[in-house]
Formats: sequence, structure tokens, C-alpha cells
Amino acid sequence: VQLQASGGGLVQAGGSLRLSCTVSRRTSSNNGMGWFRQAPGKEREFVAAVNWRGGDTYYTDSVKGRFTISRDNAKNTVYLQMTSLKPEDTAVYYCAVGSSSAATRYAGRYQYWGQGTLVTVSS
Repeated sequence: VQLQASGGGLVQAGGSLRLSCTVSRRTSSNNGMGWFRQAPGKEREFVAAVNWRGGDTYYTDSVKGRFTISRDNAKNTVYLQMTSLKPEDTAVYYCAVGSSSAATRYAGRYQYWGQGTLVTVSS
């Protein structure tokens, strides 16, 4: 299973980006999916998750109201719409396929990971 993340880049504070992550196998449509990020010198942290149907979502507190996770199972793709970006959002963003159908914030409950896409927010 391969995950291809895209959509990262350089943006000014207050701007928006949309990340996409396409999974190579349709199996992902039965699994929860999530986004994590890792800033320079910091550990990887949970950002957002969505269950297999797309009806349940979870966000880390720092992105609530600014980021939206969604999915299109017909395209085996999960999205992360990011608005009102802040310099502290700068990180490599990783998508992941969960081990179950639920949405979860726990990294250990994800079985497949993408290679990451870099988001840089300038002040």
C-alpha cells in the first residue's frame, strides 16, 4: 500500500492550503484515515482524523476551527483543508491509513504512512 501526499508549499500567515493524500489500494475506503505533522526538532503529533464514512472527525485543539479533514472514498483520497495558517503550523505533514474503520488520534493505530509533504508558513 502506498500513500502519496501532495499540496504542501510555502504560504504566508493567514493563507490557506489543501493537502491531498491518495492511497494506492481501495482497502483504505474501509479504514479511518488521519493526518499528523512533525515540526523541526519536535515529535510527530496528531492533527486530524476521519472515520471510514467521513462522518466522524477529530482535531487537535490547535487546529480546530481552521483545518477540515474530509475524504472521497471513490478516489481513495483524504484531504486536509488548512485555513488561517500560522507560522507554528510549519511542519512536514503525513497522512496515514488506520487499522480500523474508526477515526483515532493515536499514531500506533495507523498501519500505513505516506512520505510527508512540507508546509512552510512565513510570518
